[in-house]
Amino acid sequence: MTTEKRDHARPWARHLLFSVRGRATLITVVVSALILALALVLMLLLARDWVKSMVEHETERTAERIAFELSRGGNPGIIDVGPDEAPMVQVVTPEEEVVAASDAIRGRPALAIADLARGELLIDQRVCPDFLDTCVWAFGLRIHTSPWGSNAMVIAAAPLPGLLNMWLLPLALLGLLAALLSLIAWWTWHTIGQAFVPVDIIRAEMADLDALGLDHRVPVPQAPGGVKSLAETVNATLDRLEEAVTRERRFVSDASHDLRNPITGLQTRLEFALGEPDDADWKPMVRGALRDTRRLNDIVADLLELSRLDARTPMPVEPVDLAALVRREVGLRAGDVPIRMRLEPGVVVRANPVRLSRVLGNLLGNAERHAESRIEVTVARDGADAVVEVLDDGSGIPEEARERVFERFARLSESRARDPQGTGLGLPIAREIAEVYGGSLRIADSRRGARFVLRLPLVTGDGPPR
Repeated sequence: MTTEKRDHARPWARHLLFSVRGRATLITVVVSALILALALVLMLLLARDWVKSMVEHETERTAERIAFELSRGGNPGIIDVGPDEAPMVQVVTPEEEVVAASDAIRGRPALAIADLARGELLIDQRVCPDFLDTCVWAFGLRIHTSPWGSNAMVIAAAPLPGLLNMWLLPLALLGLLAALLSLIAWWTWHTIGQAFVPVDIIRAEMADLDALGLDHRVPVPQAPGGVKSLAETVNATLDRLEEAVTRERRFVSDASHDLRNPITGLQTRLEFALGEPDDADWKPMVRGALRDTRRLNDIVADLLELSRLDARTPMPVEPVDLAALVRREVGLRAGDVPIRMRLEPGVVVRANPVRLSRVLGNLLGNAERHAESRIEVTVARDGADAVVEVLDDGSGIPEEARERVFERFARLSESRARDPQGTGLGLPIAREIAEVYGGSLRIADSRRGARFVLRLPLVTGDGPPR
């Protein structure tokens, strides 16, 4: 599996988690959770202390009211507590006998005992008697006179707050914590996503730069900031790149045109000189000069064609029958290696016939240089594509060098030995032309020799090629 396929095979959730957006959201949520959890604990502690203070105040107020009523001669048999007072009230004698109690604790032992001999006249503490299910806060004070004698103690008690009897508050705070974390996560994800929208647009524009051309520019956001500076820097870089490429193309085009004129004149004069009588002893030298001149002309023609392809110079296109084109190109060749053709009729593509002739000429010329005894040319349909295959029975091309032969001016050692005069531009030009018309050119596996496969979109009856 290639690296690209492995990247696409990564789980979607893992991809989001390890993205900048995912990491920022995760870090924000974790930090927020720690802060909010600390705040939650502090709020619970504060709530517990507040409720405890309220309980202490409630018991103290209740005990003082009951003691005041008893000291004024109130009915000793009735101890009523109001809805806002401590529910448990007892009157305990110095002999630790409970002589009166409220309904909530009637018939129970004393909640707390104060040692009168030691001068303890007040109780204000947390007690946990065995006969109650929970701890309570008890407040008691002695009264000098009462229906049961002197130094009786009035004790008021109320349950203390805890997680068991305050469960609604922790649940509410936990719900609030979950809601806040969800809101923080969504807001962080949404905000970072919105911030990266211009970056994603710039990335998409740069990814399609080959199709859009170097004259295309990425959009510049209106809001000031780092993204706007990034877009302006990208556009400035594209300006410099376009200028450099334009200068390069202009140089190649100008050099090609400037070289072709003297080369054409020299070639004409040499051909004219060769028409002189055969006894001239300078003819071998002139023939060599003519060969060099033709090679220079081929190089210039290849450079000019590459310049046109790089600039995507439009050329008129028309339906081209590949079988007829192959027959014509094979008929023009006078090589020593026989060429066998298997041509399916009606395989039509839409392209410039001159450029397709150049592609076939380059492929056939390459096959002739390396073939031992035969060359096979096949034209067929394959789904929505037209396929042209050129196969020779030479030594073939190693798999690791199959892409290198399509690099400009790249030549393998065998190719240099068989054709020292080659330019190394024929196959790159052929691939460029194939890609201009939406096709491809590659080297496929074969049992012997090199197998070049050209694919182009078919012209169907419904309209232009895909």
